[in-house]
Amino acid sequence: MERHNGASSTAIIEPIELGPVKQKHDALNLTSKRAASIGGRSLNTQQAIDDQDRNETLPSPTTANEHVEKWNYPRINVYRILATFWSFIIMGANDATYGAIIPYLEEYYHLSYVVVALIFLSPFVGYNAAALLNNTIHLKLGQRGVAFLGPVCHVIAYVVIAVHPPYPVLVIVFILAGLGNGLEDSAWNAWIGDMANANEVLGFLHASYGLGATVAPLVATTMITKSGLPWYYWYYIGAAIIELAVSLHSFWSATGKAFRDSHPRTSGEGSRLKEATLKMPAARVVWLSALFLLGYVGIEVCLGGWVVTFMIRVRHGAAFASGMTATGFWLGITVGRLVLGFVTPRIGEKLAITIYLPIALALQLLFWLVPQFYVSAVAVALQGFFLGPMFPAAMVACTKLLPKHLHVSGIGFAAAAGGSGGALFPFAVGAIAQKAGVQVLQPVVVALLAVIWLLWLGLPKMSRKRD
Repeated sequence: MERHNGASSTAIIEPIELGPVKQKHDALNLTSKRAASIGGRSLNTQQAIDDQDRNETLPSPTTANEHVEKWNYPRINVYRILATFWSFIIMGANDATYGAIIPYLEEYYHLSYVVVALIFLSPFVGYNAAALLNNTIHLKLGQRGVAFLGPVCHVIAYVVIAVHPPYPVLVIVFILAGLGNGLEDSAWNAWIGDMANANEVLGFLHASYGLGATVAPLVATTMITKSGLPWYYWYYIGAAIIELAVSLHSFWSATGKAFRDSHPRTSGEGSRLKEATLKMPAARVVWLSALFLLGYVGIEVCLGGWVVTFMIRVRHGAAFASGMTATGFWLGITVGRLVLGFVTPRIGEKLAITIYLPIALALQLLFWLVPQFYVSAVAVALQGFFLGPMFPAAMVACTKLLPKHLHVSGIGFAAAAGGSGGALFPFAVGAIAQKAGVQVLQPVVVALLAVIWLLWLGLPKMSRKRD
């Protein structure tokens, strides 16, 4: 340091004592403290505001930097995944059995097309009840609650059906089966759809549904036509009891508290259903997905439910051979979900379904316009192959386009709409067929395929893979 000596020009250099160097974080802390005092806000207050703003503007899961579960991590997921696969086998068997037993329900209860079609309509009530209860069950009971209530609904429904009650009781008890399906459908799709490699894992999940739907008509038709057993003997099989034991054991630790801890924003305001369906831009995704699944599941259950009757009455096939066309359709769906589940994420869900739907439409036209039994049987099986990956792709689209706190409510609403389509459209086919014959199945399916293709094109663009 230089110091002048009075008026003299002589300069005296004094030594400087070196002090300890301040750490960088001390300076940063000082700066932070000064900044925190601006506007009279404390550091904690400002941090809380920043965190709140950040949470309210979270991007969709494709860009959020957070830990993503895998099918085999944590380790308990392996057992849980297998439990969900078994649940979807039961769900597929439940839905595909309708078509296989319709001709025999008509004969056993002396029913018309309209009245027998009520068994398609009753799950509509169950699926919509599931949409309303889904988020609350997750908050109060967690995934454990779904793993208990879903299978219990199946067990009660199948025990009642097995004693072949009067037909009105049968219609009412199918509401319980629809409730069980709706709870599990939305819960397991939301959970797996948020995992790494969601397309592939969901492909296996929904292939399990297809497997159950493939086996059910085969076994039920064989029992009825080859063994001469009454239709209700099919419900003596206790697969739903196994589902209850396996699901509850696997998800026992997935309590309501565990769900609330991992989904803090979901528990902040209770049900997010209103936000998911009314607040843009999420509402656009939810409603387009819901309407898409309404039509898609309507197509799936219309074909699976009425194809046996169509092949018997219109294509004049034998009872067993006609029953096998339903097996071929569901087998096509199963294989399509396994094979195309690996193709879809590589070209992107938006483009893949845009391609699959026109192919399915062409095959449906072939099924309709070429009046040959074997051509129809092959066409409906191939149609199942290209329809197969559409439900899993819609679930992945929801998880990519919606923020995480809306997954349970948004996907639950869309899945309930799918279940509603699986009830409303097959019932409509039955009601129209009462006057015009079961051949109305074909134009209804063609129209639905065209409509859901347009709905799919309306979804926002999404990334090809999860970051």
